Amino acid sequence: MMINYRTYLEPLCKKAKEAARAAANLNTTNKTNVLLTMADLLFKREKEILQENLKDLENARAQKLDPAKIERLTLNRKRIEEMAGGLREVAALPDPVGEILQMERRPNGMQVGRMRVPIGVIAIIYESRPNVTVDSASLCLKSGNAVILKGGSEALHSNQILVNLFSESLKMFGIPEGAVTFINKTDRAVTSELLKMDAYIDLVIPRGGEGLIKAVTESSRIPVIKHDKGLCHIYVDEEADLEMAKKIALNAKIQRPGTCNAMETLLVHQKTAPRLLPDLLEKLSQRGVEIRGCPETLKYGSFVKPAKDADFHTEYLDLILSVKVVSTMDEAMNHIDQYGSRHTESIITENYTRGLRFLNEVDASAVLINASTRLNDGYQFGLGAEIGISTTRIHARGPMGLKELTSMKYVVLGSGQIRE
Repeated sequence: MMINYRTYLEPLCKKAKEAARAAANLNTTNKTNVLLTMADLLFKREKEILQENLKDLENARAQKLDPAKIERLTLNRKRIEEMAGGLREVAALPDPVGEILQMERRPNGMQVGRMRVPIGVIAIIYESRPNVTVDSASLCLKSGNAVILKGGSEALHSNQILVNLFSESLKMFGIPEGAVTFINKTDRAVTSELLKMDAYIDLVIPRGGEGLIKAVTESSRIPVIKHDKGLCHIYVDEEADLEMAKKIALNAKIQRPGTCNAMETLLVHQKTAPRLLPDLLEKLSQRGVEIRGCPETLKYGSFVKPAKDADFHTEYLDLILSVKVVSTMDEAMNHIDQYGSRHTESIITENYTRGLRFLNEVDASAVLINASTRLNDGYQFGLGAEIGISTTRIHARGPMGLKELTSMKYVVLGSGQIRE
């Protein structure tokens, strides 16, 4: 029997649309109070949160989800502290709503400027990570938007309890419950129907695997900002500081391999390879990383497996690394252009000219010199919590914080001017 999910979704979307008007006009104090209250509730209700998360973890293990997904799904004291810290950080950030830019006086005496305003209703469609629920709701509220949250089935219990706590916080300060709306149906048909709700939703932001991103962008009637896969590279130049290169490469791969800004491919200049790879590959292997290398890389460790072309297209989100030795920086940049996802790319070099050229020519949401790809992050860039890392060129690119969740409108201050 075909289920009509529109009858389930439409009332929720209408409430969100109505709440968006109220959210757009909230003063900074009210928004701050909601976020600080939510932070306190995370600690007061920690036991309850972890109990609900345990249900999701047990289901995930029973379904034999891969370790990277289970790692992203897991909540513990540290991650609750991080979520609370993120809420407090967003609460402390300047409120972007109402900021007026570029006010100029025209020859007829009128003043023309641009004002920062909320986008409206934002739907976030995401997988695995319960912290996305808190980050998304906090950023959308602080930027004056209403948010509709559609998490994955694997995090249903965790997401539900977190949204319930947000609803309690909103209610304490008289803010309509629809400002943070949760879709608790997990059927994929719900997502398909949600993407048709262009009368109520102004923007869709998908966060998750390649399959989810593709499905959303192909089906949506609503504008989409993609938070696509992270197939990130580090290129170690012929004039690199080798100890720096080792430190950065180890951090980029093993610090948290299940994230979109983890390094998936290491490119090494042929002059650097004999001095760098024997020790670096050994260190990576000792830390559990499976190395898949080009023919030249195979010379530097008996444990290195031959890489296939498909490996260089793969976002592993795991302790697996592709390695390729290149003859020039141009070859490295061509490889990044062919295989990269325009997410995060880094060069390790002491040569200023080559570093600057890499910075200018490589196409990605963030390009780094002598730094780990793991640093492409809202917190690290000073934005506070982020809604994600956009790989879209239009409207916003890179980590999306408060300002990236607003739009602009023209405002005109006149004194009786008319068009002659």
